[in-house]
Amino acid sequence: MATTPENQVLHTIADLQLWVITVIGILVLLALDFIITRRPHAVEMKEAIGWSVFYIALPLTFGLWVWNAHGSEIGLQYYTGYLVEKSLSVDNLFVFILILSAFAVPRALQQRVLLIGIIGALVLRTIFIAVGAVLIARFSVIFLIFGIILLITAWGVLKDALSDDHEVDVQELKAVKWAKKLWPVTDEYEGTKLTVRQQGRRALTPLGLVALAILGTDIVFAIDSVPAVYGITGDPYLVFITNAFALLGLRALYFVLQGALSKLRYLGYGLALILAFIAVKLVLHWAHTVWPEVPGIPTTTSLIVIVVILVMTAVLSLWAEKRDAKRMTLAGEVDQDDLNRPL
Repeated sequence: MATTPENQVLHTIADLQLWVITVIGILVLLALDFIITRRPHAVEMKEAIGWSVFYIALPLTFGLWVWNAHGSEIGLQYYTGYLVEKSLSVDNLFVFILILSAFAVPRALQQRVLLIGIIGALVLRTIFIAVGAVLIARFSVIFLIFGIILLITAWGVLKDALSDDHEVDVQELKAVKWAKKLWPVTDEYEGTKLTVRQQGRRALTPLGLVALAILGTDIVFAIDSVPAVYGITGDPYLVFITNAFALLGLRALYFVLQGALSKLRYLGYGLALILAFIAVKLVLHWAHTVWPEVPGIPTTTSLIVIVVILVMTAVLSLWAEKRDAKRMTLAGEVDQDDLNRPL
């Protein structure tokens, strides 16, 4: 990441034409998702896998263009940023699963709720990215502030990983409390409707309430993810596009990973390490702008560290699952032997 002196415009690979093409492309993809979810239906695994492959292939292919058009350093920044954002989005999915389960959202309506959450997240992160770009261009100390935010976030993620209680009390969510003070809430779901007319006034459906809960969590996720990717690249366009690509595939990925996420028991530990590492990278970058002799962390090193952490997280999680399954099998065999032993 290049040093950003005070009051200097950030360098970006995007001109107005690329921004317009990118925004139009994202709107087209969102419109396609709305068409797909217009008629509620339970998502089959084949459909979910197909869309997940598409939404992973798309950013990987786009990265090849970035690499060829703008060089290996920018290409590495893009891929590293995307990997960080995708990792954080998987953790976000786990929270979405808990919220949708707590609200008992019918399976046929789940993808519409997820789509609303994705759109809300895109809007919020776009605002955060724009504000972050302005602050970074004017004040290099913002890197230090972002680093502190990520350290606090890493500690929160670690505490959550250490806790055995992963339930979400939806009644305690601020978005839910706020909504219930303003509107009545119906008892039953009304298809994909978020609000209905009831006794002469507008009332929220349970679907509208869960959508607000998801949007409320989007604010927290934006505070985490935007500083994280700014720790990889200072280009606002790369920050935006990596966030967008990570979010666009969440609807389909939710149904693919719904059962598998519970097996990634060490995901929280891995994400805490990644966030802490990026926080250190941001603090060192700020220090370098003040004291040039302070070294920074190259993008290649960042990518290697993040990949190693994610691989170790997955391997250790699968090993622990296999170990526990073996223990349960052995315990079952011992119990069966005790039952069969003659008196």
